[in-house]
Amino acid sequence: MNFQDRVSIDLADNGVAQVRFTRGDKMNALDGAQFEAVLEAGQALREMKGLRVAVLSGEGRAFCAGLDLSSMAAGGSNPQARLVDRTHGNANRAQEAAMTWRKCPVPVITAVHGVCFGGGLQIASGADIRVVHPTTRMAVMEMKWGLVPDMGGYALWRGLVRDDTLRELTYTNREFSGEEALGLGFATMIDEDPLARATALAETIANKNPDAIRGSKRLFKVMQEEGEDAILLAESREQDGIMRTPNQVEAVMAEMEKRPPRFAD
Repeated sequence: MNFQDRVSIDLADNGVAQVRFTRGDKMNALDGAQFEAVLEAGQALREMKGLRVAVLSGEGRAFCAGLDLSSMAAGGSNPQARLVDRTHGNANRAQEAAMTWRKCPVPVITAVHGVCFGGGLQIASGADIRVVHPTTRMAVMEMKWGLVPDMGGYALWRGLVRDDTLRELTYTNREFSGEEALGLGFATMIDEDPLARATALAETIANKNPDAIRGSKRLFKVMQEEGEDAILLAESREQDGIMRTPNQVEAVMAEMEKRPPRFAD
């Protein structure tokens, strides 16, 4: 699948989808067409049959260099649009480019290399897991242009990055490396080959009960947004819906018989 020649999706037989930003000549920077392609790809993943895990990466020299400066100078694709308008559920278009990965029903793993600035960092932060090359250049870049992070970063960085550290990085737009990002909380792990590591991790997850994986992702959302009572009830509801179902029984049988599981959609 190809979206406006900006984002591609290739679904393997094992249920792992490789999602690639393909605007490599522009370091996958975000202009109007790139935003639309990202949103279309995110929606396609929500509807995709046989999907177990998605791996998000960028072609060329960068994962995503952030906002396309020429697009920003021209006022974007619709300079009259109000950012407060909720055009995509609880988000505007730019926010949805990052939040769509959280709304994806299966885990999303981002492989980050080269440059990951501003909006690119917020998109990467929308993933469940981030595998980052140690020399990746990263920054909460918006203050450089006199702006605030507004693509979901404040929602996504809760629980990832220490509050005072996030304030320092936001106020100064200081650049940091992928290796430093691991200690800061922006990276889950670092690797010399982020895409290979992310794909291997995706293949491991794809071999688990898909019903339990999706249920776990729903519970992480509840954990982030709700109080203790709601979390406890949500756990019970998810487990009631999974226990003794064919895929759960298959997970047990495959483990006991020491064979690969055969799960059904």
